[in-house]
Amino acid sequence: MILPIVAYGDPVLRKKSTDIDKNYPKLDNLLDNMWETMYNANGVGLAAPQIGLSIRLFLVDTSPFADDEELSEEEQKSLGSFKKAFLNAKISEETGEEWAFNEGCLSIPDVREDIKRKDTITITYQDENFKPHTETYDGLLARVIQHEYDHIEGILFTDKLSTLKKRLLKGRLKNIAQGKIQVDYRMRFPEMKKAR
Repeated sequence: MILPIVAYGDPVLRKKSTDIDKNYPKLDNLLDNMWETMYNANGVGLAAPQIGLSIRLFLVDTSPFADDEELSEEEQKSLGSFKKAFLNAKISEETGEEWAFNEGCLSIPDVREDIKRKDTITITYQDENFKPHTETYDGLLARVIQHEYDHIEGILFTDKLSTLKKRLLKGRLKNIAQGKIQVDYRMRFPEMKKAR
């Protein structure tokens, strides 16, 4: 089932999410719905707060980057086959040089900005069967994971912009919160109080 994506301005996007355990109701169903919602919106990641749930869960599927001709063949291959659910994730380390990349977000449609992030991360998480993992990622994969991880920490990519950039975006962000924007996927706008 395709769920509405919560738009900028909703308080759930600002909450630090809580861990879940094996008793979380209908987790398989929730994961299926989140994958379907993400693909419907042409996203490469989706976090639970973006569908209104303040839980530590996010998905990543970087296969759309596999056709990017600017990437090396090795990068295209690793991005093309990466699809994972991250439960109760915790980034333990961010290292390497900061580099800028143009990011967007399904909760903030039609806003894209260059964001600086560290190149390499180490993350501990559980998969959908609650099996624990500790893995290190770098490059574009690390960036997508960092973006989704920020969502479960109550952080949006626009928070990483300069004060001037934030001021310049203020009107556009207000319009998004009020639903004064055209999108081709279901959204829930906090200042409209209904999905469309």
